[in-house]
Amino acid sequence: MLSPADADGLLAALRTDRDRAMVQAMLLGGLRRCEVLALTFDDIRVGEKRLFIREGKGGHQRLVPVSGKFFTTLDRYLARERPEATTRRVFVVLKGAGRGQPLTAAGLDEIMRGAAGRSGVKVTCHQLRHTCLTRLREAGMALEAVQAQAGHRSIESTRIYLHLANGWLENEYRRAMAALDIPTAATETL
Repeated sequence: MLSPADADGLLAALRTDRDRAMVQAMLLGGLRRCEVLALTFDDIRVGEKRLFIREGKGGHQRLVPVSGKFFTTLDRYLARERPEATTRRVFVVLKGAGRGQPLTAAGLDEIMRGAAGRSGVKVTCHQLRHTCLTRLREAGMALEAVQAQAGHRSIESTRIYLHLANGWLENEYRRAMAALDIPTAATETL
C-alpha cells in the first residue's frame, strides 16, 4: 500500500495528464489496469462523477464513483494531449508509429516503470488499486460498498484483499466502545 507521500511522489513523476488520469483511476477509483485501458467515451459519466466498467473481471459490469480530481485531470488530457484517433478508447498512444491507437497493458506498465524510476516509488497497477480500496475501508466505507467498488463477486475476496493499516482496528474498537458507553438514567445515579 502506498503512503500519501509516495502517491504524491508517483503522481508528480508522471509526465502527462494521460498518465496521471490512468493512475488516478486506479488510485482514486480502485480500477484494475485492464478496466482503465478498456474505458471508452461512453463509459465516462462526468456529471455523475462515475465510470461505467463494461469489461470488468469475469465479464461483470458496474458503475463506480471516482474522485473529481480524476475527472479534472481527464479533462486536461482530452483537451490538450489526446491526438485524433478513430478508436473510442479513452487512453491512446501519444507519440510514434502507434499514435492514436489504444494504449496496451505493456505500454501502461512501461509508463509505471518510468515513473517508479523517476520517483523512487516502486509500485504496480495492482498496488494502486489495493491502496484505494484499503484507504476507503479505513475511512469507514462499509465492506459491502468496498466490494461493489472493487467489483468483487464474493465478500470473501474483499476481506482477503484488504490488509488494513495497524491503527484501523484500534480506531474501530474505540469508536464502538464510545457508542456503547452512552450514559443512561440508571448509570447516572450510580
